[in-house]
Amino acid sequence: MAKECSNTSCTKEDCSNCKSKQDGGIPKEELNDFSKIGKVIGVVSGKGGVGKSFVTASLANMMAKRGFRVGILDADITGPSIPKMYGIKGTAVADDNGIYPMLAANDIKVMSVNLLLPTEETPVIWRGPVIANMVKQFWTDVIWGELDYLFVDMPPGTGDVPLTVFQSLPIDGVVIVTSPQDLVQMIVKKAYNMAEMMHVPVLGIVENYSYVKCPDCGSELKIFGESHIEEIAKDLNVELIGKMPIDMEYAKMADHGTFHEIDNQYISKAIDVMPR
Repeated sequence: MAKECSNTSCTKEDCSNCKSKQDGGIPKEELNDFSKIGKVIGVVSGKGGVGKSFVTASLANMMAKRGFRVGILDADITGPSIPKMYGIKGTAVADDNGIYPMLAANDIKVMSVNLLLPTEETPVIWRGPVIANMVKQFWTDVIWGELDYLFVDMPPGTGDVPLTVFQSLPIDGVVIVTSPQDLVQMIVKKAYNMAEMMHVPVLGIVENYSYVKCPDCGSELKIFGESHIEEIAKDLNVELIGKMPIDMEYAKMADHGTFHEIDNQYISKAIDVMPR
């Protein structure tokens, strides 16, 4: 467990700004002694099926390509997909010091529940508190070593596990992932409002499934309807850092476990919003 503040001379005003006393007075979990992590970035969505893991892996690739030491914590316990995208198979090794993440081909460190189960098809049939505790263990028990960035692929929505991540991990900022559907404004605002309530800055918004390019004429087909993400981002005063089309080549690489080869230029503006 995280340590309580030991400064007995703190005033009430001092403690109101203390990182360990935010989020309703719940202290952050302690990182293990064998890890040193610079910035922790959460990737969130208000609903499932918007490509949140795709964006998480794209951000990780982008920062790794630029020479940063990067890890991915797959907090989507019941729907993990990060290991398969990177072609990572096998079981993570553990010893008395903790659990060791596995390496993708581009040296990104990955920890996911799929790396602890007998097979990648084994379902996780756990209740909320057990899932939430597993996410905490990915922070406290995994030996990440030295990382510049740890990207946390969160489960969708605003339930137990996203709340646990916000309250237990020192999140430096979040990226919201959405899609161009009619209910998008409500969904984005739910994710935005949760981050605000947890005192976590929203770094930017990514819209996925924005269009499909016609292979014959190159025109953009808006199969999910017209996007209103620019207006939503402006209304929330959050930067729109990318609009991603449905790219069949990218999807194929994710399915074949070669996502490490992707440099997703559709969200290249994300570089500018990453905290240093």
